[in-house]
Amino acid sequence: MRMRHDRVTIPAPDGLDFKAIGYLSSIVSVLFLGAVAWAKENPPDWYYPALIIGMAASILGMGFRYLAHLRQKREIKETRSEAKRP
Repeated sequence: MRMRHDRVTIPAPDGLDFKAIGYLSSIVSVLFLGAVAWAKENPPDWYYPALIIGMAASILGMGFRYLAHLRQKREIKETRSEAKRP
């Protein structure tokens, strides 16, 4: 009986992920802009719920875009490794 010896690889980052840095800086900017908008005098009743929902939606959207970016990177890596197989 012959045993198979597959290599085990551990994914390592390929340098700085500028998209991640961009999304994080966008999240920070949403928080700062929300903090500035929070200081409004005599806002209407809908103001704070709309502000919170808008900030949350923006941050959530950035998170989903980053997850899509990670998925795309993984698929590219898998495709490249399949192409290298004999």
